[in-house]
Amino acid sequence: MTPLVLLLATGAALVALSLVTARPPTAPIPDLAGYFERWAPLHNGYDPRGNPWLRGWLIMSYRIARPLARRGVLPDMLTVWSIWLAFAVFVPAAAGGRWPMLAGWILVASGLGDTLDGCVAVLTDRTTRWGYVFDSFADRINDVVYLFAIVSVGAPAELALAAGLAFGLLEYLRARAGNAGMGEIGVVTVGERAMRVIFCSAGIHFGGVFVDRAPLVATLGLAALTTFSVVGLVQLVVVVRRRLIGLPS
Repeated sequence: MTPLVLLLATGAALVALSLVTARPPTAPIPDLAGYFERWAPLHNGYDPRGNPWLRGWLIMSYRIARPLARRGVLPDMLTVWSIWLAFAVFVPAAAGGRWPMLAGWILVASGLGDTLDGCVAVLTDRTTRWGYVFDSFADRINDVVYLFAIVSVGAPAELALAAGLAFGLLEYLRARAGNAGMGEIGVVTVGERAMRVIFCSAGIHFGGVFVDRAPLVATLGLAALTTFSVVGLVQLVVVVRRRLIGLPS
């Protein structure tokens, strides 16, 4: 079975499963302001409207998630879809030529799908501890797949390893700080997942635009990702240290 056939077969199975498991919401879907009001308490009271990048990303997610929430698509199914889309990137990326242009947009869809599951969960009051853990687990899978995808276009594996180490430590620090009593950390660094999606998708997409320089373009995108991840890690270290020192031991 070829990768394309396997991809289409699993995609068809996911469509069927999404339809079978759909459960219409029991309450009206809130408007955008209501979504922000529900989102903030789940993130330690952080107001996304104060950050233009985060606000824009959440508004886009809300516009797409609202009709899905109305139709009762379960958040866990959207998480699985984000993983499927991440692996789907390899099919056009491996084809070479102009195909990586499509691969870059598929990666964006995967990154957006990762936000949609949480958005639908908030809109339908289906946020659960399992959903939080499953979503984080899927995020790490997708992060690794994104790195493999940009390497397949020509970026060096050593740089991908450095980027993965940097944002892996960032996510590990965030999780450990939460276990130490901080809960959700109310700081948005420059190394968040949205930036990983942006730089990886741009490196892959423009590798298809500038075919003759695809390895260089992919390397530049990955270098930017590595830089932002390192800076974000430093930001988070400073904030975590400052806040944990003030907590009782």
